[in-house]
Amino acid sequence: MFRLGLMGCGVVANYGHIPTIKDSNQFELTAIYEPDTTRTEELKTKHNIQVYTDVEQFFQAGFDAVVITSPAPFHYQNVIDAARFGKHVLCEKPLAMDDREAAEMIDLMDKAGLMLFTAFDYRFSPVAQKIKKIVEDGSIGDIGSLRLSYIWNNHGKYLKGDQSPLPLNKRRVGRMLEGGPMVDCGVHQIDLARWWLNSEVILHHSEGAWVDEYEVPDHMYLHLQHSNDAHTMLEISYSYCYTAKEPVSHFVYELIGTEGIIRYDRESQIFEMRNSTSTTRFPFAREKNFPGMYEAFAEALETGKTGDMPTGLDGLIATRIARTATEELVRRRRANIRS
Repeated sequence: MFRLGLMGCGVVANYGHIPTIKDSNQFELTAIYEPDTTRTEELKTKHNIQVYTDVEQFFQAGFDAVVITSPAPFHYQNVIDAARFGKHVLCEKPLAMDDREAAEMIDLMDKAGLMLFTAFDYRFSPVAQKIKKIVEDGSIGDIGSLRLSYIWNNHGKYLKGDQSPLPLNKRRVGRMLEGGPMVDCGVHQIDLARWWLNSEVILHHSEGAWVDEYEVPDHMYLHLQHSNDAHTMLEISYSYCYTAKEPVSHFVYELIGTEGIIRYDRESQIFEMRNSTSTTRFPFAREKNFPGMYEAFAEALETGKTGDMPTGLDGLIATRIARTATEELVRRRRANIRS
């Protein structure tokens, strides 16, 4: 059994990482680092685990690897500290705030002989794993086109309640300030496209819309041209139904090959392959799979081999594409406003 420390205890830690670790027979959560001293007693009571506000004391708590779920601006320093103390890392996305930070994180971990993984848990959904197998066995031929879409409200612009005016949803605000929907969420789809196709992105182009009042677009389209000549179109939104009383969302994977298609629609609970010989319907599953990711993480720690775990480089590449595409849209909009 591997002992884990966790840095930063926010939303994703509480709904994804911590429950998975506690339910696992491969891991034990032994320490939490949370620099916000006002949360120490709350976290101790909630998780029955030692909580540290001092990073030096945290890393002396005797664990094997660290899981980083802090806000994105803190990932760089968290990984630097992990490398200094000789700990393997599973880090939430986006890996870093810019390429320089990400490259330095990867370099320091490599030089220390440590593994750095990016928490792209979409890879481990039974749906994503099945798509990977179908693509590899050629059941729909050569893949020419992918359409990957997730348009939703990121839990809404406002918190629900009776207050007037309603307070802003700080989680959504934070994600927009950290880079917007493509940087925060679209990196999953960028990673899936590269992983499914085993083909790098050689060109990309983006378009966007500003429904809300942020510097970055809240609804984005991203076109990726792969080295194998396949094309991926991503559509990611944080403004779809963002002020609606009864919001809906759409989450879709579609892959078009020379011999057929794969179609996954989360809201309709459709997961199927249609090719020249038959239509095959597969068991439905959600897009996330924290337990699957942690099983792969345990295997990597046991064997020292990456397996299907997304590496730090995978995190850098996906975030670079998403951030570059977003920043280009911001520059174009500024130029249009000036003209």
